[in-house]
Amino acid sequence: MKVSDIPGIIVERLPRYYRYFDKSVRNNVDYISSKEIGEELGIHSTQVRKDFSYYGEFGKRGVGYETTFLRGQLEKILGLNYSWEIVLIGMGNLGEALVSYDGFKRLGLNIRYVFDVAPKLAESKLGDVEVYNIDNLDSILKKNEIKIGIIATPAEAAQDIVDKLVVAGIKGIWNFAPTYLHTPEDVHVRNEDLATGLISLSYHLSN
Repeated sequence: MKVSDIPGIIVERLPRYYRYFDKSVRNNVDYISSKEIGEELGIHSTQVRKDFSYYGEFGKRGVGYETTFLRGQLEKILGLNYSWEIVLIGMGNLGEALVSYDGFKRLGLNIRYVFDVAPKLAESKLGDVEVYNIDNLDSILKKNEIKIGIIATPAEAAQDIVDKLVVAGIKGIWNFAPTYLHTPEDVHVRNEDLATGLISLSYHLSN
């Protein structure tokens, strides 16, 4: 089966599985049953087994899933078995928080370059990460093998930035700008609209 044929909802669950198996390994748990996984993650055990079956036969009947082995398999499936270098655009409060978050580095996701339009931020540093003027974006990206970009800019600036990222060879975009982005079909976009999340909670509480 091709990866493109796997339902998106199953792909969305894979990071949750990975975090659970990673935690289990660090807690010295050797085997876990589909029932235990389901109870912890709120997924029916039958669905857990079906999700894993798209990628192979990982479990042992009567024993369960070997945590170290399956964590390794999930790392390969999710592309976490090697390091990704990432570029971030927008050095506001959100951008600064993303750069400072150590959890990305533990997963091999490294924000390597940061760009901003504000002259006072250009040529500065946040920890060990250099902050560059946006005018240098194209030249720096074309010199380096970077495939993932993070957008943390105001909505009105996002599309222009995305167009530049696409030209420079970026294939995956994590978008925090509250706007729809137009990209070629081979560029994957993940949208995170923080306001929409809160509005959704407001809706459910109001009804």
